[in-house]
Amino acid sequence: MATTTVAQQREQRKIAYNAYVAACPTNKLLDTLSDKWTGLVMSTLTGGPRRYGEISAIVAGISNKMLTQTLRILERDGLLERHLTAQVPVRVDYSLTPLGSTLIPILGMLKDWAELNIEDVLAARAAFDGEYR
Repeated sequence: MATTTVAQQREQRKIAYNAYVAACPTNKLLDTLSDKWTGLVMSTLTGGPRRYGEISAIVAGISNKMLTQTLRILERDGLLERHLTAQVPVRVDYSLTPLGSTLIPILGMLKDWAELNIEDVLAARAAFDGEYR
């Protein structure tokens, strides 16, 4: 069996993981990362671990069902951890994993871009809506 260089392995991964292919796992990961709740939930954990109720109170408008679903997906993908503390009642805390922490700067840039450009986006929406009324 022939050995491959790191560059060849990287090129093979590029071919194997093509997010434009619906069956590719990176396509599903991008779906998760672009979900409206993912960034908001993850950003609540940048200051350290939080309990379910704390996250729910910070993320306005998220239902219990969506918060639970989002937390489970992020835990499954290795972006956050769920910590159980044996006490009465049981204490559950959520925190970012090292992998999840690498995503925070990207989410921060997206948030910053949205806040910086919202006026232009709102103007574009108003112009578009005016054309189609």
